[in-house]
Amino acid sequence: MKRFITSFGYAGKGIAFAFRSQPNFKIQFTVAAFVTALGLVVRLTVIEWSCLLMAMGLVLSMEIANTALEKLVDMVTREHHPLAGQVKDLAAGAVLTASVVAAIVGILIFTPHAIAWWHQ
Repeated sequence: MKRFITSFGYAGKGIAFAFRSQPNFKIQFTVAAFVTALGLVVRLTVIEWSCLLMAMGLVLSMEIANTALEKLVDMVTREHHPLAGQVKDLAAGAVLTASVVAAIVGILIFTPHAIAWWHQ
């Protein structure tokens, strides 16, 4: 049980590091907080919440994984190497892909609520 609790501490340190050091993580977190607040206002269904939370969690997780890969590449080589650049580009591409998918999920979920509000 102690190892389990300790692992949560390490994970918390990683999330805190991402929040402190990565501007994009702060932006993604702020967007997720705004989307959460908007979801509370429009009273999303359980299914809508599930989709949004998975999308937001994926984006934040990919941002953390991107940071981890960047740090690992920097640790291995400080020299400009084509493979190191490709690793960083691939990780950034994963974040972008997750962000685009999350935006589409948000549009699909919130558009009907916006249309219903507009027609009141």
